[in-house]
Amino acid sequence: MDNKTTRQINREELYQLTTIATGELSLQKVLDRLAEAAVRIIGVKACSIRLLDEKAGDLKMRSTFGLSEEYRNKGVVSKDDPVIKAAFAGDAVVLDDMRSDKRVIYREAAVKEELVSQLTVAMKFKGEAIGVLRLYSPQPKRFDQDDITLARAVASQCAAAITNARLVSQAIKATRLTEQMRLGGIIQRRMIPQRDALIYGVDIDAIYIPCFEVGGDYYDFLKINDHSFAVDIADVIGKGIPAAIMMSMFRGAIHAYADTQFTLDELIPRLNHLACTQCGDGEFITLFYAVIDTEKMTITYCNCGHEPTILFRTDGFKDLDQGGLILGVDVNAEYTVETLELKDGDCLLFYTDGFIDAANFEGQLWGRDKMTQVAQKFLCGSAENMIKNMLAYRRRFVGLANQFDDTSIIVTKIDRRGQPNFLKKVKY
Repeated sequence: MDNKTTRQINREELYQLTTIATGELSLQKVLDRLAEAAVRIIGVKACSIRLLDEKAGDLKMRSTFGLSEEYRNKGVVSKDDPVIKAAFAGDAVVLDDMRSDKRVIYREAAVKEELVSQLTVAMKFKGEAIGVLRLYSPQPKRFDQDDITLARAVASQCAAAITNARLVSQAIKATRLTEQMRLGGIIQRRMIPQRDALIYGVDIDAIYIPCFEVGGDYYDFLKINDHSFAVDIADVIGKGIPAAIMMSMFRGAIHAYADTQFTLDELIPRLNHLACTQCGDGEFITLFYAVIDTEKMTITYCNCGHEPTILFRTDGFKDLDQGGLILGVDVNAEYTVETLELKDGDCLLFYTDGFIDAANFEGQLWGRDKMTQVAQKFLCGSAENMIKNMLAYRRRFVGLANQFDDTSIIVTKIDRRGQPNFLKKVKY
C-alpha cells in the first residue's frame, strides 16, 4: 500500500474521531479510545494523553495506549517543563532521540520502554491548552512534517472530543442533581405539617417559604394531650440535600424522644448529643423548642442558638432567649429551660432568620425592628391574618430582590375566653 493510500485511510479515521465522544461515554472511555485511535492514525508504537490540572500546576497522565503500567506511572510532568511550555506556546516538539536529549526527564524509563523518538503537540480548545498528546516510536528521527500535520489534526479533534465528554458528564451530573434536589424537596415538604395543631383556646398558623428547591428550615407541632402541645422550629446551618437529610434525621429523633415523654431538661441534651455525632464539618442546628399548656397556662421552652421567639402582650413584648449553644458544637454543653406564665390574649411569634434577613436591592435588611412593629399592628387579628400581613409588609420592603435563605413563621395566639376577636375571620 503506497503512502498516498495510507494517508487517505488515516484521514478517513481522523474524520471518525468526531464520533468518538458521541453517546453517554465517560471521559475515561473517551480518552482511552482517543489514545488508541491516535496510534492507529499516525502509525506509531504508543501514545499518551496528559490533561492539565490548573490547581496542581502539572499535567496528569490520563490515558495511554501501547505503554506499560510502569511507564504510565513514572511520575508527574510540570506545565513549566520546557517541552510542555513549547507545546503550549504552539510548537510541535520533536525529540529525535530520547536516549540523549537533555529535555527528557524520565530518560531511564524511556530506555527501558524502548522508546526512542517522541512528538508532543498541545490539545487546545478555543485557544486554551487543556493537555498534550504524545506519540512514541522505537525508531530515531521517526517524525516528519507530515506526521506533525496529522498529529496536530488528531490533537485538535481530541481536544473537541474531550471537551464534549466533559460537558456531557457535567450535564448528566446536573440532571442527576436536579432530580435529587426535586426528590429532596418533596421529602422536606412532607416533613412540614400539612395541618396546624388543634388545641382548645389556641389559634395557630404557620408558613414555610423555601428559598431554593431544598433548604434547612423545619418546624413541627406535637400534640401531647387535649390541653398541651410542643412547638419546635429549627434551621440547619448548611443548604441543599445534606441539610434536608440532616433535618429529616433530626425530625425523626424529636418524634422518637417525644414519644418517650422526656422532660425538656432531658430532651435537649439528647438532641445536642445526636447533632454532635451526626452533623458533618460546618453543619450545626439551631432549635427553639417549647411546650405550651393551656390548662396550666404556661410555656416551657429552651432556645438553642435560634432566633428568640417573641411573646407579645398588649403592653409590650419579651424575647424568649433562655437556653444555650447551637446544637452540634459541644457535646457537654449545658442548657437552661425556662417556664413562663401565659395570659389570655398572649401571642407567640416563632421564626427563622430568613424572615428578618430578607434584603432589598440596596442591601438593606428588613430586620427585627420592622418585624415587631408590623406584628404589633395585628395582635387583635387571627394568626393567619398576622402572618399574611407581615409577609405583605416584608414583600413591599424587599421588592423583587432575590433572597438567599428560607423563611419559616409560626404564630400562636392564646385565649380561652369563648371566641375572641382574633379567632374570627378578619380581612386584611
